[in-house]
Order: sequence, then C-alpha cells, then structure tokens
Amino acid sequence: MSTDRLFGPWPIAPSEIFATSELSFAFVNLKPIVPGHVLVSPKAVVPRFTGLSSAQVADLWSLAQRVGSMLEAHYNVESLALAIQDGPEAGQSVPHVHVHVLPRVKGDFEPNDAVYDALDAGDVKRNLDEERVARTAAEMAAEAALYRPYFA
Repeated sequence: MSTDRLFGPWPIAPSEIFATSELSFAFVNLKPIVPGHVLVSPKAVVPRFTGLSSAQVADLWSLAQRVGSMLEAHYNVESLALAIQDGPEAGQSVPHVHVHVLPRVKGDFEPNDAVYDALDAGDVKRNLDEERVARTAAEMAAEAALYRPYFA
C-alpha cells in the first residue's frame, strides 16, 4: 500500500509523485511558476544540502537530470533552470533539500534571471499575469499522471 512521503513537515500524496530512485523522489509543485515546474527531493528529510551524504547528492542530481530530460521532451523546450535554495536566507521555505526543475522558454521571465526572484516570492505574478495560487490535489495528480509514463 502506498503512503504519503514527507516534504519537510508536509505529506506528499503518492498521486503527486511521478518518479522515484533509490534515495530521491520527484513530485509536482503546489504553486508552480511556469508550466512543468516540479521538485526533486531526497526521500530522507534533510534540511540543508551540506547534510546530504555523497550518495544522496549523486542520487538527487541523477534523478533531477532524468526529470529535466523528461520535461524538455514533454514541453518541447531546450532549456531548463535547476535551482536549490539552501537555507532561509537563500529563500528556502521548506526545511527539506529540494531541486526546482523548471522548463524554460524565451521570454517567460524578463529579465531572464527574474525567475530566481519568482522562486523567492510567495505571491509572484508571472509575466503572463497569472496568479501563483495553490492547486487542488486533483490538478496535481493529473499532472503527475502525465509524467509517470516517462519513468515506467
């Protein structure tokens, strides 16, 4: 039977997880800033990047690479942003290491590096003027279901 996996103190439902490896898991984002913005995190709740073992680091980045390749194919893009906010002063809002993987298209943020400001803010508006709001469990499950076949 599947059970929720923790992301810091919050449970992530199995329906929101679309890929796993030995030590990491990939899941859809509650408040994405671009279509396809997902997260990759170690299975163990580790607050800071420096707290990961070498094996966890390698596994985390290996899964992030696989997820990035999938997103490029799925969204027909040729660019990604991969980011870790490590510690509260770096904008980390969940005390659990996680890699943001974002498919990027020309002009999605102006200037281009404004994407990092968007990661830092909780009430960001994208340049498409869409509110960054929490999605429903059903919306997140539907997105994860789109991605899962890439990892079967």
